Amino acid sequence: MRKKKLVVALGGVFLCLVIWFWVTRSSGEPKIDEHRYYKVAYVVDGDTFAANIDGRVITVRMLGINTPETVDPRKPVECYGPEASNETKALLNGHLVRFAINPNRELKDRYGRYLLYVYRDDGLFVNEDLIKKGFAREYTYGKPYSMQAEFRSVEMLAKKSVVGLWTKCQIQ
Repeated sequence: MRKKKLVVALGGVFLCLVIWFWVTRSSGEPKIDEHRYYKVAYVVDGDTFAANIDGRVITVRMLGINTPETVDPRKPVECYGPEASNETKALLNGHLVRFAINPNRELKDRYGRYLLYVYRDDGLFVNEDLIKKGFAREYTYGKPYSMQAEFRSVEMLAKKSVVGLWTKCQIQ
């Protein structure tokens, strides 16, 4: 009787392991459809947010921009960080977003965040809008990205117009 219970228990454990392996292997990475809109789950800070893709929440780092820090525990809150974070919340909360993937560049950064261009459901190009209004700076990490020249041009206009962070932050 003990051997039968042990065999049944081991069989149950084996079956659970097979099911777990199948589920984790088949789930893989979510497929981003560049023609589809996705729900914003929450905003982390000015350049990072979470979105729901087919029941899975992914973290998105908007490509080509950098906003002042507000949530990094290793750094103090930076000048214009709260304003940038609030602007991103205002731009994204309650909206659906569409993603564009940059060709010839990695899809994720070293932290596992997706590096994407973000378009709101009304057509607003969020990455560019944040630079234009002075809530973000152009940011290149590693290889150049496809919108680099445009973003640098938009940043120069924001600097000349002295908007957003260019009004009160000392930036090198």
